[in-house]
Amino acid sequence: MDKRTILLVVSFFLLIVVGMFVFAYLKRAEMVQAPVVEAPVEEEVVLYPNVTRIDAKHFFIDGVHTFAGELVLPTPCDLLEVDTVVRESFPEQIVLDFNVINNSDMCAQVMTTQRFMTQPVTASPEATVTATFMGRQIELNLIPAAEGETPEEFELFIKG
Repeated sequence: MDKRTILLVVSFFLLIVVGMFVFAYLKRAEMVQAPVVEAPVEEEVVLYPNVTRIDAKHFFIDGVHTFAGELVLPTPCDLLEVDTVVRESFPEQIVLDFNVINNSDMCAQVMTTQRFMTQPVTASPEATVTATFMGRQIELNLIPAAEGETPEEFELFIKG
């Protein structure tokens, strides 16, 4: 072999060795950088997650809608409040907005039935009715009142 070939092979070998050191340095520098920490995703806290459906009797007497029912809440300190909103459209949209008020610091964890009755609202018989509970949409199961039954005589017996 002549000197040129030996010099070329040695240069090539040195180039490979230098390349390996540069590659190892770059990888080590990459690993030393602080890992990117993703911001924790805040989970939305849902109050009363077991309330997904409300059963209510629907009274429609002389163009006036009234709703009455009951709901099981986790403590006797939870007070159920319902506001009725009529949105003007055709047919009207009636929204029952349920909220729970609890001002106590400590309360026994005893499942308690809370009854409710809405204020009478005037709307057409074709009005659609929806419900929200603590700001989230929930299912509303409306049971038509029997003939001659009035909201003042309300009794709700629901099985299942």
